[in-house]
Amino acid sequence: MQLSTDTGWLERAENCLIFGPSGVGKTHLAAAVARAVVELGKRAKFFTATTLVQQLQQAKQQLQLPASLKKLDRYDLLVIDDLGYVKKSEAETSVLFELIAHRYERHSLLVTANQPFSQWNAIFADDMMTVAAVDRLVHHALIVDIQTDSYRKRAAATRSAQSAPQNTAP
Repeated sequence: MQLSTDTGWLERAENCLIFGPSGVGKTHLAAAVARAVVELGKRAKFFTATTLVQQLQQAKQQLQLPASLKKLDRYDLLVIDDLGYVKKSEAETSVLFELIAHRYERHSLLVTANQPFSQWNAIFADDMMTVAAVDRLVHHALIVDIQTDSYRKRAAATRSAQSAPQNTAP
């Protein structure tokens, strides 16, 4: 709640990292925080990680990456949703790392991911890049680790139980 009612964390260029398995509400929370900070007068932009990486790769190919990173500076908060779905290729992870390094101590990021940091070397192309990215993200960050069952899984189980034939023994 504090992230959505107090913009001090954005003014201090702090990050928020939300971890948890699929279906626990990470994207929902990220979108809610982004909307709340917009309502408080800040600028926010929501990206899926794959979309953001594709846009940054295209900018890099056109030799426009510095301009694209500067354009993103107008947002107090960038949400990068589902970081774990970025492929482990040098081209993809290098632009993601450049974004993280560019925003470090200047503007806030809110990142959601299915994997804990210990598995991020499956995201970034090499260990040094992984360590450097994690180091910059966590230096000024609130880390939220959601450990619960998937809402979708629970809803499916409830629907299944409700539609199962009732055993009516005499």
